[in-house]
Amino acid sequence: MAVGALAGDLGPDPKELRVSVSFATRQAVRHDGRGSGYRNEVLSLRLGAAVGSCAVEPGQLPDDAIDTCVGADVAGLLQHPLLPVRVAALDAYLMHITPHLPEHGARTVHLPAGSSLVKSQARAKTVVSLLDLPAGATVLVVGVVNSLLEALRSRGLNYVPCDLKGGTTEWGEPVVTDALAEAESGRCDAVLASGMTLGNGTFEPLRRHALAHGRQLVMFAQTGSAILPRFLGHGVSAVCAEPYPFFWLDGGPGAIHCYGGSGPR
Repeated sequence: MAVGALAGDLGPDPKELRVSVSFATRQAVRHDGRGSGYRNEVLSLRLGAAVGSCAVEPGQLPDDAIDTCVGADVAGLLQHPLLPVRVAALDAYLMHITPHLPEHGARTVHLPAGSSLVKSQARAKTVVSLLDLPAGATVLVVGVVNSLLEALRSRGLNYVPCDLKGGTTEWGEPVVTDALAEAESGRCDAVLASGMTLGNGTFEPLRRHALAHGRQLVMFAQTGSAILPRFLGHGVSAVCAEPYPFFWLDGGPGAIHCYGGSGPR
């Protein structure tokens, strides 16, 4: 897709577009009533009115990455040596030319104002609604978010939690670390994956697996929210796109955007 952007096949020449703002968002959270927390770190690039983002593992983004991105042309950033920079640049470019609007296939779902937990649970309910599965089916969840696991439980769906960090879930369940091995094991009926897979190089194997085996691949995307809808029908069955600012940054009402799937319309 970056190749198409560089060739000018997708829209305006990226050599003529420059990133005006580059920033990183670092966050730690532990929701009320939860026994564990987590950290997020996200690189974001602003192109006009659009913001493209890519999450990274905390501490892995070099400090000078922000300085090298600001003022740079999009074409150069699409060829940057750091994958998260390339993803954020492509996300910003695609958000600039195809924002999340009905004419581009988006169905906007409004999140209520409230605590971080209230908003997390509201988002999770929408994400899980994009899965077209009967009760009793099993979902491979790549990128463990406890609210998503809770929402799957409420629908009577089983799950296999997977995350590169390993560990355990809120309920003491072991978290596996090899998503592709689990997907190929045959014990999961669908895959629910974080957009972070774009930034760490694990998305493409999952997409190819879903395409080859006819399995649902539903993405929940803060990373690459404008990129992943482009894969609908090409291994991805549905996307819950959540561009910056993310639900955990503000207590007011918010919005997420659904593409494909069987979710709210």
